[in-house]
This record gives sequence, C-alpha cells and structure tokens, in this order.
Amino acid sequence: MTEKHPPLCDYEGSDYQKSFWEQGGRAYEDKAEAIALKRLLPEEGRLLLEIGAGAGRNTPRYTGYERIVLLDYSRTQLRQAQARLGQSRRYLYVAADAYRLPFVDGLFDGATMIRTLHHMQDAPLALRQVRRVLRPAGSFILEYANKLNLKAIFRYLLRRQDWNPFSLAPVEFAALNFDFHPKAVRQWLDQVGFDLQRQLTVSHFRIALLKRLFPADFLAWLDAGAQLTGNWWQLSPSVFTLNHARGESLAAAAGAFFQCPQCTAPLADDPEVLACPQCAAQYAVRDGIYDFREPIA
Repeated sequence: MTEKHPPLCDYEGSDYQKSFWEQGGRAYEDKAEAIALKRLLPEEGRLLLEIGAGAGRNTPRYTGYERIVLLDYSRTQLRQAQARLGQSRRYLYVAADAYRLPFVDGLFDGATMIRTLHHMQDAPLALRQVRRVLRPAGSFILEYANKLNLKAIFRYLLRRQDWNPFSLAPVEFAALNFDFHPKAVRQWLDQVGFDLQRQLTVSHFRIALLKRLFPADFLAWLDAGAQLTGNWWQLSPSVFTLNHARGESLAAAAGAFFQCPQCTAPLADDPEVLACPQCAAQYAVRDGIYDFREPIA
C-alpha cells in the first residue's frame, strides 16, 4: 500500500445524515453508540480531533472538551455540521485527508474516529497519523466494523459467503468499505504506538426483524449490558476501543496548530489563506471551513 495517496471515500454532495441516520431506521444504532461513547470519553479535555465528523452527529456528545476540531474530507458534510452546530470558537471545521492530517505533532489531547476506519484502504497509515497528532497519554476512541461478527460467522459456516471471517486480512465488501478482524486492529494500534485500555461491543441487535418488533430504547438498553463483554470477546458488527498514546513524543509548541499536508512545514493561521513558507502551497478558508483538500496555488 502506498503511503502517499490511498484512494479516498468522498461524501461530497451526499445527504448521508438524513438518508442513513434520520430516515434510515437507525435510531437504535445511534442510541447504542451514544452509550458506548459516554462510557469511554474522559470527563474533561482541552482539544479534541473528531476524524470523519460528517454532519456532526456525535459532536454534541463530546461535552467535556473545551474545543473540538471537526475533520471530514467532504465540504458538504462540514457545511451540514455548521448548520447543526453553528459557528463559534468551540468548533473548528477542517476539510482534509485523514492520511495527511494538516496539524502539527502532539497537538490534541483527544481524538475520535467513529464509522470512519471502514473507509480506509490503508488503516495502519491512518492510525499512525492519529498517533502523530496526539499528545503523550492522549486518548483515542476508535470504532471499527468487525468482520468477526456472528452473522458473518454463520453465513461462512453455511457457505452463504466466500470470505473468511476468521482471517486477519480486511474484507472489502463494497468499494472502499472494509470490515476488520479485531486482532488485526489491536496489532495495528500497538504497532503505531497506542495502548489498548478497553473494548466495547456495540450494535448486537442490528437485525431488521428485531428493530421492527422492539422500540429503539429497549434494544439500546439491552445493548448497554451486552457492551460490557467487549474485553472478553468481539462478535458484534461494531467495536469501540479506548486507547492511550504511548511514548514520550513532544507536545506541540505554544501557538502551533496547522501544518502543510504537502511538505509538513508549520503554517501561520490566517482568516482567508494559509500559505506554506516552504513549498509555497496555499490553502483557502471558505465560509469558516479550512480547506486542505488541495492547494489553491
């Protein structure tokens, strides 16, 4: 896999928040994920990076953090997040590639990546970037799609699917949509410098019939109990993990924030254009969104 330009999943122009979450019959999954996040989030923090923030569905749940940076590759999703959350000093909106985060090393004391890793063809590279921008002992909440779920196991044993849920290799079941083996994810986290603290299994009852028969609140209540088995086994479609950055990496210097995704030189913040003093690349700030998708010059 290349470390420069893995293919990117782009939700530009998508009504994902409305079609998938608000009208897609996923109230149970949303409630179950809220329970998991509440269990894993620290009580307080200074600066959080939300990778794959989308339209800001989870952002209001990060109540303990003073400031939140919402990062997504889609400008459309960030504009929807702005409409939901408003523009204030507490929220910073950044359009950028998760493989080349436009931030200096050791900037954040927390990060989340929820329903995002499954779009990463090079998952270790994305995780390495998260570790780079975290301060020592910073917390990282990662959710991933689990290939070793019970439905996949039964389908494989009954010869209803070709791919093996027990193998460590990711499975791409649709273009840029991957399921991962829990052991492989744990290995990647360890290799890039994270210590795993806790695992929660989530969305155990993601079955259409059950969602038709029972209210979302009841299923979420059941899920809340089942989540607690996550350190013992991981057999649900979704797994949440809490990780701490390991090692003695330096924290960002005072006042340092953005860096050029092309050459990694620090950038001076500007209300209209961020200009790189090293490679001369320029990045626009449009309607409150810092746009690092591609240079304007």
